[in-house]
Amino acid sequence: MSTTLQTGLAISARGVKKSFGAVVAAADIDLDIPHGQKLSLIGSNGAGKTTFVNMITGFIKPDAGTILLHDEDITGLEPRRITRMGVARSFQIPQLYKDLTVLDNMLVAVASQHGNLSFWRPAQNAAAIERAQELLARFDLSKHAERVVSELPGGVRKLLDIAMALTKQPKLLLLDEPTSGVSTDEKFPMMDTIMRALEAEAVTVLFVEHDMDIVERYADRVVAFYSGRIIADDTPAAALTAPDVRRYVTGTLR
Repeated sequence: MSTTLQTGLAISARGVKKSFGAVVAAADIDLDIPHGQKLSLIGSNGAGKTTFVNMITGFIKPDAGTILLHDEDITGLEPRRITRMGVARSFQIPQLYKDLTVLDNMLVAVASQHGNLSFWRPAQNAAAIERAQELLARFDLSKHAERVVSELPGGVRKLLDIAMALTKQPKLLLLDEPTSGVSTDEKFPMMDTIMRALEAEAVTVLFVEHDMDIVERYADRVVAFYSGRIIADDTPAAALTAPDVRRYVTGTLR
């Protein structure tokens, strides 16, 4: 089931600030993310990119400023409410039920979408199974449907985690280092699969990534953070060659 791509802004942040004691994690952040864009956040550890993502998802409340999701103010709302409004997140370490099969993981995700958290009968109905199988096919996971998750390699687990996030039909998907822990041979085919699936679902993508090859190849736009501030916001080619990015992020300018 594909969705129609919206127009306008998925996220609009204005004057967003966050400090932890003397550490400034976000300093007057202004950032607009159009619907359908694939935007990568880059920066060294502690630069502020994860804090920004956590403020979008409600895990951290900003000290000041506003964050709009599809023109609705979500500043400081609880994570569950923001999720219901159309935001999904996939973490660096996949959040999976390792003793269940791939298909059963998908069915549990579908069940949670509808508020049915019975693990004994996880959405065993025709509509749920159809949606689960559709997403498994989209992520090239159908061949693994009856395998137990604990048997799967890291790249396949990542794909399953992202597929589960899409059962909620989000408008915005946040990916935390999608290629972390994935072998060099796996990472490009895996990302090809992810991006094809997300385009088919008409999802806006915001991904945090340290692998500049992945950033350059898959992002439409790159936003670089340093010390709680945005130091570059441009196309991958322009952002990755900016002096401040080379100095503070990639370390290629001394």
